[in-house]
Amino acid sequence: MKLIKFLSLSLLLATLTSCTFTENIDIADNGSGKFSLDMDGSALMAMAGQQLGNEVGDATKSIDSTFSFKEMFKNKKDSIAKLSPEEQKELKKLENFVVHMKMNTEQKQFMLDLKTDFKNVNELQDMMKTMSALQNIEKNKASDNKMPFNGDFSNNSTVSFSYDGKKFNRKVILNPKETNKPAEDSLGMYKMIFASSNYVIKYRFPKKVKKVSNANALFSEDRKTITIQYPFTDYMENPTKLGLEVEFEK
Repeated sequence: MKLIKFLSLSLLLATLTSCTFTENIDIADNGSGKFSLDMDGSALMAMAGQQLGNEVGDATKSIDSTFSFKEMFKNKKDSIAKLSPEEQKELKKLENFVVHMKMNTEQKQFMLDLKTDFKNVNELQDMMKTMSALQNIEKNKASDNKMPFNGDFSNNSTVSFSYDGKKFNRKVILNPKETNKPAEDSLGMYKMIFASSNYVIKYRFPKKVKKVSNANALFSEDRKTITIQYPFTDYMENPTKLGLEVEFEK
């Protein structure tokens, strides 16, 4: 199976139907933790399950597979060498990630999650932006010429994280020099594509949360986990809305 091609196709199709992306961060007492980006593509399977199955080699086959990007990149080193230095740098961020993919065409099920451990939350980068570099390895130029939006997850922003035991921050800074939004005449289609998709933030902390800058945050019973759901249009068009500050109880 051509894993990168399959992942690229999955991510491209995910932008054309209703999917939920969940950004999970679980921080331990010492500041280390786990990060994952999960995609629930059940609606994707309903729309393009046959096509994805054919990419695997058997449209009726069920998959429950785990692999690392590091080993995958070794097999694609020639293709990666053709990318720009900036794109190669983005891919480098994925080397320590492990991918778990579960697909069942008959049950219309497709789950994809990327996981990694971190020693300090400051190490984390915006993984959705990195997905754009991944797609460029096997980019379908025929599709690029037809679609106003080619599945690129970049939203002209840079995300950084910080945690000092007293506060947690998800800081979003716009990059005005970059341009990735569709032209005005295709804006209506662009909004329609993402209208039913969501981007969810779910963070677990070692301390009880005192307050959150977003009034829509939902708390777990022990107040150590917060969940916030955004329309995917916010992630793409107004990424600063996903900026967040969390203050903890002493």
